[in-house]
Amino acid sequence: MRTIDDLDEKVLSCLTRDARATYAQIGEEVGLSAPAVKRRVDRLVADGVIRGFTAIVDPHAMQWTTEAYVLVYCRGNISPEELRAAWEPIPEVVGAATITGGADAILRVRARDVRHLEQALERIRRAGPVDKSESIIVLSELIDRGHP
Repeated sequence: MRTIDDLDEKVLSCLTRDARATYAQIGEEVGLSAPAVKRRVDRLVADGVIRGFTAIVDPHAMQWTTEAYVLVYCRGNISPEELRAAWEPIPEVVGAATITGGADAILRVRARDVRHLEQALERIRRAGPVDKSESIIVLSELIDRGHP
């Protein structure tokens, strides 16, 4: 992976703020022509700095207003790649990480209501070698710096 420079950082900042910005809009902000921005973005994608482009959907728009953190305890040894493959297809799982401590992983799960959450938890348990899980339902979100 190549080193990113100040212009790359400015381009990335623009794309992080608005992935739908045109090359011309980004160029105007960072002081480059649209073709120069395109070349930089193409290079950043090829080098793996930009891993993809996605839409961030407001969970409230989907009426997924119930949120939980789920501690997952697995049977035996399982790799992070296997866990990702098991849980990535479950749309209610909006985040997952392996962790230290007693549990093997923690999942961030969104659902319409508690019944929908229960159904998602059943799919999570069936998808991998889950021995047990503990769910913590979020009452109030105080700080979330991960979303625009």
